[in-house]
Amino acid sequence: MTKQVRFLTQAAIIAALYAVLTHMQNLLVPGSATWMIQMRMSEALCVLAFFTPAAIPGLTLGCLVFNITYAAALPLDFVIGSVATFVAAEVMWLTRKVTIQDYPLLGMLMPALSNAILVGWELSVYIGGGFWINALYVALGEAAVLLVLGSLLYYAMKKRHLDAALFNY
Repeated sequence: MTKQVRFLTQAAIIAALYAVLTHMQNLLVPGSATWMIQMRMSEALCVLAFFTPAAIPGLTLGCLVFNITYAAALPLDFVIGSVATFVAAEVMWLTRKVTIQDYPLLGMLMPALSNAILVGWELSVYIGGGFWINALYVALGEAAVLLVLGSLLYYAMKKRHLDAALFNY
């Protein structure tokens, strides 16, 4: 398989996983993946950006697909949510080698930071409540998912050498 085909396949699989997992969560626990206090379990997939650059377009497209296909999503979220995911994934890829005792803490916090700023602003526009409180709630949800589920996924992939098996070019 050529590098381009592998890259596109990985990006498409990541996008599909993100969109489907977010829809499933929203079906099982309505509202938990949207609005001000949200904990999208699919955000744990952001750790894939430490292992492959294909995660950058994959996560971005997955977020966009969910936001477009979710009936309650508002038009601004199509752009803002996707840009926040793109920025987080890009910075995670760029900081993948910045670790503390082999743990990429800086990268793990990037989704919380980018979503807090961008989605926090967006929520302030749509539902009010003030930027800082919206940003705080979004950051807390993102950080919780990445530091717990994301860390579990990260270490599971490293321990089983799935990072090399799945994403080695």
